[in-house]
Amino acid sequence: MTSGITNEGVGVGPDGSRERRVRTGGIELCVAESGDPARPTVVLVHGYPDSKEVWSEVAGRLAHRFHVVIYDVRGHGRSSAPSPLRGGFTLEKLTDDFLAVAEAVSPDRPVHLVGHDWGSVQGWEFTTVRRTEGRIASFTSVAGPSLDHFGHWMRKRTTRPTPRRLAQLLGQGAKSWYVYALLTPVLPELAWRGPLGRRWPRILRRMERPPTGGYPTPSLPEDAARGAWLYRDNVPARLRRPRPDAHAHAPVQLITPTGDAFLSERLHDELDIWVPRLTRRTLSAKHWVPRTRPDQLAVWIGDFVRAHDGGPTAGTAGPVPAPAPVPVPRGPYAERFGGRLVLVTGAASGIGRATALAFAAAGARIVAVDRDGEGAAGTAETARLAGAPDAWGETADVGDEEAMEKLAGKVAAEYGVVDVLVNNAGIGLAGPLLRTGTEDWKEVLDVNLWGVIHGCRLFGGQMAERGQGGHIVNIASAAAYLPSRVLPAYSTSKAAVLMLSTCLRAELAGRDIGVSAICPGFIHTNITSTARFAGVDEAEQQRRRRKSARLYGLRNYPPEKVADAVLRAVVRNRAVVPVTPEARGGLFLSRVSPKVLRAIARLDPPL
Repeated sequence: MTSGITNEGVGVGPDGSRERRVRTGGIELCVAESGDPARPTVVLVHGYPDSKEVWSEVAGRLAHRFHVVIYDVRGHGRSSAPSPLRGGFTLEKLTDDFLAVAEAVSPDRPVHLVGHDWGSVQGWEFTTVRRTEGRIASFTSVAGPSLDHFGHWMRKRTTRPTPRRLAQLLGQGAKSWYVYALLTPVLPELAWRGPLGRRWPRILRRMERPPTGGYPTPSLPEDAARGAWLYRDNVPARLRRPRPDAHAHAPVQLITPTGDAFLSERLHDELDIWVPRLTRRTLSAKHWVPRTRPDQLAVWIGDFVRAHDGGPTAGTAGPVPAPAPVPVPRGPYAERFGGRLVLVTGAASGIGRATALAFAAAGARIVAVDRDGEGAAGTAETARLAGAPDAWGETADVGDEEAMEKLAGKVAAEYGVVDVLVNNAGIGLAGPLLRTGTEDWKEVLDVNLWGVIHGCRLFGGQMAERGQGGHIVNIASAAAYLPSRVLPAYSTSKAAVLMLSTCLRAELAGRDIGVSAICPGFIHTNITSTARFAGVDEAEQQRRRRKSARLYGLRNYPPEKVADAVLRAVVRNRAVVPVTPEARGGLFLSRVSPKVLRAIARLDPPL
């Protein structure tokens, strides 16, 4: 139980937040609050070797919707340290601190807890011990495991080993090198108070490129030196004797950065045993996501709080309002794309529509763009039914630079910066070069190439300026590497898209923005009904459209398979993705035997 809790004065912090001191068990904690105290309270707990300022970007994004609380863990930042340090950082005492803060900032209703790194390790303790039941409405864990769950995970792999389990154990063992260092006596303190403390900001910038400004704080060397006792007081004891009853009594949202250098994704494979109400999320990022991905964290935290806020239950009576409805993503990629903003061009039909609906089924917010405004609106409406929490239809001609600039400005102002851009809009044009006029060339290049350029430059520029990563998908074609005597304009436009994607991928790699070129083969869409055939009269054009539509119909490869390839490409950050057997075979031949393809290109297709 907590003892000796007092709550002192409210002042103004350096960032304009309301600061107070909370005393408990001889420790004085520095607590900062922002937002309306009448709203649901979100408590953000920092990790090692950080202070509460690691959460400043996320807190600022949440404060307009919630009562946001951050505090310096004992021995860190502007909170006092226990004396002696040994035995002063146990999870039991950290639980006392959390309960004191929760009582001070939200005495009448449970709080929504969020933890990163060691803040998450603490959060797992708070969410699984009985004395905190009723004080936690939800818990969001970011890049930090439960030591009890970790102990059981290790025990299972050592007592019942298989090659796969041993590989997982060795993999996490290698990632945990820093734990062994921090368990050694004296050396961590000397390093942090010496060269490591001075160089840490530069090391962190090199590893993850977080935005600067108030972080790390000048107290970091001393915080890190004292914080080594977090490991010494807890890790050996809990891993040797994990609690057998460490079941979560609140709903948990697990956010796993896929590029975490310190924690394996496999650590959470058996988490469902311990957490009856579990929501999983994955994020293409490294460890310090509160600094590098604050926008996405704020969206996920906000949605989870909104879904699980049941009103006052601690210390007050009264009706409990029903949680605000939040759509539950059902698609296979819901962990990755739930709540993310995805813009798809050419979304009224075909591959674009199928792609927008696939992202919607994964819980993404959708901006469906097409020059057919009615069709774009229809896709947006269907996307909401498919699982998108929000979806909007926008009208724009991707080949019109001014229209695309207006669209980019509107999307950023009203919906936010796009997380995934799919440049899909395209038109078909067939006919030999000598029968293809200048206006024909201009039309196909305006849409197929310039539309992609406008999208990459405008929306990709917004991603780069935000500095929180993202992904660009450009729909090229197998025609990009399969020459044909009757598709010179179309093939040229798609080959240019493929090369543009490759160049852009190299340019944006350092900004954590992936670029993928998708190269479908023969896909059954309505492009065959709208494609033009140069150099023939209208009757012949209609005949060829009908014949090509029949041929594509017999092939019967649906656009939904291309959409699935798009989502996989984003998840795996694939550079070039051929879709359909003929596209894969053609890409292989283009690399090993281009002479064969040149010979095939001379054949006159039966149209």
